[in-house]
Amino acid sequence: MRAAGRFNAFTDEDLSLNGAESGPLVGTTFAVKDLYDIVGTVAACGNPDWGRTHSVATEHAQAVSTLLAAGASVRGKTITDEFAFSIIGENHHFGTPINPNAPGHVCGGSSSGSAAAVAGGLVDFALGTDTGGSVRIPASFCGIFGLRPSHGRVSLKGVFPLAATFDTAGWFARDPALMQTIGRVLLHEPVLQPKRPTRLLYPVDAWQEVSTDTALALDPAVARLEALYGPVERMTLAQDSSLADWFETFRIAQGAEIWQTLGPWIEETQPSIGPGIRERLEGCKSLTKAAQQEALTQRAEITDRLKQVTQDGSVLVLPAAPGPALEAGRSAVASNEIRAQIIRLSGIAPLTGLPQLSLPVGRVAGLPVALSLMGAYGADEALLEMAGTLCGTAVDGVASLR
Repeated sequence: MRAAGRFNAFTDEDLSLNGAESGPLVGTTFAVKDLYDIVGTVAACGNPDWGRTHSVATEHAQAVSTLLAAGASVRGKTITDEFAFSIIGENHHFGTPINPNAPGHVCGGSSSGSAAAVAGGLVDFALGTDTGGSVRIPASFCGIFGLRPSHGRVSLKGVFPLAATFDTAGWFARDPALMQTIGRVLLHEPVLQPKRPTRLLYPVDAWQEVSTDTALALDPAVARLEALYGPVERMTLAQDSSLADWFETFRIAQGAEIWQTLGPWIEETQPSIGPGIRERLEGCKSLTKAAQQEALTQRAEITDRLKQVTQDGSVLVLPAAPGPALEAGRSAVASNEIRAQIIRLSGIAPLTGLPQLSLPVGRVAGLPVALSLMGAYGADEALLEMAGTLCGTAVDGVASLR
């Protein structure tokens, strides 16, 4: 059932499932991105033809079942960018969710509806997915917290697979304490015990991707982190290449997996696919085996580099996005240019499997902007603990600094 709902966040605003009567999340409500299976519904994945050609779910996605068992209650399924293959937050078929904290601007994608529902106070938290930035960018644009967990630490059973080695199940909330509670429920057995970061690393090449206004807006949060954990150390991530080269590696490696997932169905079904998404899928189809193999080699080198940087307990302090949300309805060309700029930042964690947390701690021209923290594989709990130490609850798109 299509229900536009407040902020156009939902594909089904009436979906309601009550959680258990006891548990750490009793009394909370959450929305679910339309990539997750929920009994009696079809996960349309942002494309009507996908919904038409797939079956009604007979069991909940594992993450949904786990949250229900912890006492949280489902209140709606949310819009996703088509096939979760966009970072902007628009859907040709289902419409564009409205950004509650940046009217006239997109929410970011692909977990656009989930971010809008949380930012607008319609639910306490929401499930999204993050394959290339689809939790962290909407969190930044909408002024809420959002975690992309370490790859594999939250079950993806019953979730649409876009690119298996990149996909993660993440979540949004306005309250950092609630973010931590959700983490205790969803994250598999701890890999690393939460601990004070050994160093704060400030990757200069990442900060060169942001506008001056954005960097200035995030400076107070960086200064507060330094007061809490010691001075940042300036360094370069892409020592022997560039973040633009890393983006190309991401584009090719992810694109090959996406075509492996969607290609056979597209060629058999000939579905209606929206502009922008259609062209990117054609690009995935055209990737050569040689390009794919080179990207895999480069990805392994990038992963080794990030492991070297973070394995001693260091935490990277970097912008979540190049700037605030772009205006809704921007041209496809402009959106593609901005998409590449965004993914030069947001593609680092998916390439390497590392956790990254978006913190809504600033504004530019009245629009939310976010700092982010990235740690070693398994440092999810440590990042969430840092957020709780640094930030209060996000109100109207910005969290106060403690």
